[in-house]
Amino acid sequence: MSRFTEKIIVSLEPDGKKWRLEADFEYYTDLTQERTYIKIPAGFETDFASIPKIFLPFLEYRDKFNKASVIHDWLYHSKQFDRKLADRIFLEAMEVLGIAKWKRYLFYYIVRIFGWRYYNER
Repeated sequence: MSRFTEKIIVSLEPDGKKWRLEADFEYYTDLTQERTYIKIPAGFETDFASIPKIFLPFLEYRDKFNKASVIHDWLYHSKQFDRKLADRIFLEAMEVLGIAKWKRYLFYYIVRIFGWRYYNER
């Protein structure tokens, strides 16, 4: 069963735009042939959601979205999987977090349409 294994612990970087993981962060996915453990090391920096500003009103601060965003940022950074699978893991992680179906699919399609740019520049 796909799941997060712990709390996410972050601190805001001096630039006020990036967040740094203060401890390792882990996620298990069932989307690979063998259940895969994704470990993001402490020190990794994320902006949580690199989405076009037009979609920001759909992202509320109380959403549990941040954990899924960190996983997605890491997968784009590390290239552990191809982009399509990274995006599917993002969708799966949002479901695990209990994000409403309409919202998780909105963000999934946003990364499918616009994510190539970010995936290719890292």
